[in-house]
Amino acid sequence: MERIVIEGTPKTPTINFDMATGQLEIRGRSIPENSIEFYKPLVEHLERYAGKPQANTNVNIQLEYFNTSSSKCILDVFKKLEAIHKGGSAILINWYYEQDDEDMLEAGEDYQAIISVPFKMIEVAE
Repeated sequence: MERIVIEGTPKTPTINFDMATGQLEIRGRSIPENSIEFYKPLVEHLERYAGKPQANTNVNIQLEYFNTSSSKCILDVFKKLEAIHKGGSAILINWYYEQDDEDMLEAGEDYQAIISVPFKMIEVAE
């Protein structure tokens, strides 16, 4: 199984997806010039992963900020995960937010309402 690692920049998040262990992490800021192009490799890896997913997939999302175009791409990622979940694989999305960041908590709750995948809201100290 392969792995995708994209190092973060001031405008793009760090993405680390290890298909062999079923661990996906997205962390940092997501305000790329072209969100669709930036998230495309991850979406393609998830499509391949869907063919033979691990029994359990853990997703850790710890974003400090994301723009509107990123939110659509993140939803696309979640929809791929939802399809894997519906196929019988256990998926858990851990949504991390800073204790005073109401916007990030609400964003996680919005995704939770749209996607039928177990979500866990995790408050972290600033």
